[in-house]
Amino acid sequence: MTDLSQNSAALASAGVVDAHCHLDDFWEEGPAALDAVVQRAKAAGVAHLVVNGLWQGRPGDFGCAASLARRDPSFFSASAAISPHDAAKACAGDFQRASELARSPFVCAIGETGLEYHYDVGPHDVQMDAFRWHIRLALEVNKPLILHIRDAHADALRIFREEGAVGHPVQVHCFSGTPDEARAWLDLGAHLSFSGMLTFRKNDDLREAARLAPSDRLFVETDSPYLAPVPHRGKVCEPAFVIETLKVLASVRGMRLEDAARATSMNAAAFFGFALPAKGDAL
Repeated sequence: MTDLSQNSAALASAGVVDAHCHLDDFWEEGPAALDAVVQRAKAAGVAHLVVNGLWQGRPGDFGCAASLARRDPSFFSASAAISPHDAAKACAGDFQRASELARSPFVCAIGETGLEYHYDVGPHDVQMDAFRWHIRLALEVNKPLILHIRDAHADALRIFREEGAVGHPVQVHCFSGTPDEARAWLDLGAHLSFSGMLTFRKNDDLREAARLAPSDRLFVETDSPYLAPVPHRGKVCEPAFVIETLKVLASVRGMRLEDAARATSMNAAAFFGFALPAKGDAL
């Protein structure tokens, strides 16, 4: 069992990365609200945030992610996509804007894209078409893919293979599948990213999946403002809470907390193409 008592200074020296978060709700509250979230993250030992830039339901609006990455690339990286939740609502102009953003130097990845079958968010064939479009875009611009797959791993794996994407860098964000589904993605070279769901008492299968992943293909994330980990369940999730997920990941893998922080953060930096602060640098 790992020692979970190490403080944020030790974590800061390892450079903890929240490998998937959404900050638009905080952004819309105003600069003070977002700044407070960022400062709490830094105080907890977080060195970098990968911010998802998803279509917001308004023409051409992909939220704050690219603006944050442009303003401070040392702390923020951005992605861009139309999520499977919105694939049936977006118009051709929104897909065109996503394609333009994909070519921005301030956008490091394409996503989140994929398939959402747990909730009735739109026809499966429309989601599949959008998923294929995003895969082709990622291959065209040579940037990593961020996947949202829920209750749809068989179809997602099939499409991923059919589109010739095996071997392309892919993050299966907020992984929620079975150990067998984890193995299937790992066999294709994917990275698995674990959210606060890893801390939920009944998620033994998810913790087994976290044990299966090679140490160089692991991320931790918050999916903020969703899925707050134990002991913050019921609260609005924010990037500072990624430490709780990291603690559980370290524990189930028998690692020191600082070693788990260093491994997951180095993985994220290499995958998304940003630099971690040098050891001893102030966040």
